[in-house]
Amino acid sequence: MHNLLEFLTRHYHWLIFVVLEAVSLTLLFSYNGYQGSVWFSSANAVAGQVYSWSSALESFFKLSKVNEDLTIRNYHLERQVAQLRRLYQEATQEKDPQELRGLDSLSRYQLIPAKVVSSELGKMDNLMTIDKGKADGVEDGMGVACGRGVVGVTYLVSDHYAVVIPVLNAHLSRISCAIRGYGYFGVLRWYGQDAGYAYVEDIPRHARFKRGDWVETNGYSSIFPPGVQVGQIVEVYNSRDGLSYKLKVRLTTDFGNLRDVVVISDRSIAARMRLMQAARDSLKLNVRE
Repeated sequence: MHNLLEFLTRHYHWLIFVVLEAVSLTLLFSYNGYQGSVWFSSANAVAGQVYSWSSALESFFKLSKVNEDLTIRNYHLERQVAQLRRLYQEATQEKDPQELRGLDSLSRYQLIPAKVVSSELGKMDNLMTIDKGKADGVEDGMGVACGRGVVGVTYLVSDHYAVVIPVLNAHLSRISCAIRGYGYFGVLRWYGQDAGYAYVEDIPRHARFKRGDWVETNGYSSIFPPGVQVGQIVEVYNSRDGLSYKLKVRLTTDFGNLRDVVVISDRSIAARMRLMQAARDSLKLNVRE
């Protein structure tokens, strides 16, 4: 307290100056129209700039949520377009009520938005890490996609993170896919080097298709639903044994600029796995008998 009084005593003239300056400015801007308008305009300009900065900062932190919403929306739109295209092709030939209910299958899948926190591109065994895990409903063996197409499959899952085997893994990635509109299916593989291209193998020799046709998932596995975009055919080769075709596909997913993804959780997987296990157990019992 003594130090405070000593400070005020020593610098009291500055305090008086500040008080008098404040009073004079108040009188100046309150009782003079021109000076008051200048002050009002300046204050509004400063306040507007502050509000602008505040709004920009708030928008920046909201971008993360916006990107998640856009990724899910793009995925749904891709799925719906694929389903509608298939239904249209079927409807122009033969109307099938069961096929016309194809869009209802979308409700089977739960989409878990996630962000890529680390990704590799320059290796043969590339891996990717996302920021969602068991606590968010992610399990190993689930499909991962983005708004533009297939990304990969979850491999190792912890409580809050998951390691993904992307398409760009030459030794571990095998995704079943088909040529859109024709139904001929094969296996998607990547052989390294170019991250923009992969290959679809085991397409039968009697298959009819052309360059420029699209490749998508066929839904034969429990990992990806049918109609998730994979890429576009750019080249056609013969297999080594000459018994099938090998297709070079330009991938629609840009792995070098991948941030927001969705993990696809099929609610019916558990039921199907239980049914398959029951079938295996039944076969084992029959063999023993």
